[in-house]
Amino acid sequence: MPDRRQFLGSLVATPLLATQLAFPALAESTESELAVMTYNLRFASEKPPNAWPTRRPLVKALLTQYAPDVFGTQEGVFSQLKDISADLPGYASIGIGRDGGSRGEFMMVYYRPERLEPLEFDHFWLSDTPEVMGSSTWGNTNRRMVTWVRFLDRRTQRQFYFWNTHLDHALQPAREKATTLILERIARQTDPKLPLLLVGDFNAVAKANPIYDQFLAGGLQDTWFLAQTRRNEQANSFNGFQAKREQGERIDWILARGGLKVRATEIITFEKDGQWPSDHFPIMAWLTWDPA
Repeated sequence: MPDRRQFLGSLVATPLLATQLAFPALAESTESELAVMTYNLRFASEKPPNAWPTRRPLVKALLTQYAPDVFGTQEGVFSQLKDISADLPGYASIGIGRDGGSRGEFMMVYYRPERLEPLEFDHFWLSDTPEVMGSSTWGNTNRRMVTWVRFLDRRTQRQFYFWNTHLDHALQPAREKATTLILERIARQTDPKLPLLLVGDFNAVAKANPIYDQFLAGGLQDTWFLAQTRRNEQANSFNGFQAKREQGERIDWILARGGLKVRATEIITFEKDGQWPSDHFPIMAWLTWDPA
């Protein structure tokens, strides 16, 4: 069986197309502020018009300009993540394929080693047998999982957890069971005194699906609504490679535990010549934890 604690390598950033990106002023931050992102990359396909070779430089440009300290991706496959690693050498990454080893999509966690030090990490699968690699028992055809890391922020000497997931796209019962499992695991596996971030593609509209209420009842907050400034507030976070829709339907979330202030959050709607980098827009938040 492949080692479940697998580093993919180092990742992230040289300037490219930076002037094309919206709202670069949000990248200005205080010394203690943490820049956090969740981004469904859309798996690598060679089929035009949204083939990965076409989208790759746009993903590089976006990540370079916004320069998150830590971010979680969904749907990225091994070859695609190797490309990102080559393009963006300023980051390291932790993850494993959801089908085991390098197989299947990753819930990859990227971080800046100059800022963050991983102290422990692990993975589990969203099923009745979460320790069984690649397991799926709730009727969903795609395996779903969580990758999590406990970090030390070298700048503030504060520890926090970062959890990354992607819930099922088709079955509401599978999403509800996954939510219950994630909350149970957070309660059992984390130090309640430490802050926690849970990011991902939840395939559920914030404030319009029972799992959103379930996560909030479980002690998490939605950083979107804590933010002093929200940009592209009405944009749907899923674009489907179509024209941007503004119905306020956000299925990609950054949830948090612990006292914090969120200076700003943004749905990043960058495109170039009509090409989106992915079929999702990344969500980003700039936050500061309350003093310990």
